[in-house]
Amino acid sequence: MPRTPAPAASRPRSSRSVARLRTGGRRPGSVRARLGAALGVLGLGALLVVAGAPAAQAHNALRETSPADGSTVPYTPDRVTLTFDAPATALGTELVVTAADGTVVSAGPAELVDSTVAQPLAGALPAGAYTVRWRVTSADGHPIEGTFGFVAEQATVAGTGGAPPAVDEPEPTPTPTDAEVTPTPTPAAEADPSPSASPTTAPDDDAAVSGPVLVGVAVAVVAVGAVVAWLLLRRRPTA
Repeated sequence: MPRTPAPAASRPRSSRSVARLRTGGRRPGSVRARLGAALGVLGLGALLVVAGAPAAQAHNALRETSPADGSTVPYTPDRVTLTFDAPATALGTELVVTAADGTVVSAGPAELVDSTVAQPLAGALPAGAYTVRWRVTSADGHPIEGTFGFVAEQATVAGTGGAPPAVDEPEPTPTPTDAEVTPTPTPAAEADPSPSASPTTAPDDDAAVSGPVLVGVAVAVVAVGAVVAWLLLRRRPTA
């Protein structure tokens, strides 16, 4: 009469040990599942790194302003200027300059030349604090914005190009004497020259990452994944 195989629970301990040694202590399906999950995670990470490279390169960043942020200038300028890492697009670019009382003193649209954006100001401007709120659009359509301010010590009038008008002093009246004396007029007071605003370097928050470096990182991630997969497959026992 043939013998019925004993259930797994009733098999001798030595038989179960031999079975575990033959399979390497792991189920083949479990090894394949773990290998597939690891390769999937590595592939997704490499894809995200490569896909994020163009966006990181295209974003713009403010480099300097004139007048500089927080500076004090002798008189109000006829325009404010912002310099960026890369050229901006006219669509969505706007600069609004306001005086201390909230009056908007910017005149006309912003002027874009290469990576510089300039905003003309109204002709007659009072002394005091000014605030510049700016918003520009990068080449990839990503908008960036910010605010800076400066203080003007003197007011200006229209038509002076941002400088206070020269003050003319009256000529002295010659005193009659026996000998004719030629009066020497006092020269008009010269206007203070316009100092160049010290540039202020904005923090490099959106520092552009070079594309070759990101591609190299992605290739390294894929290579590591391949090595891990090879090691896992090599450790699988033969039947």
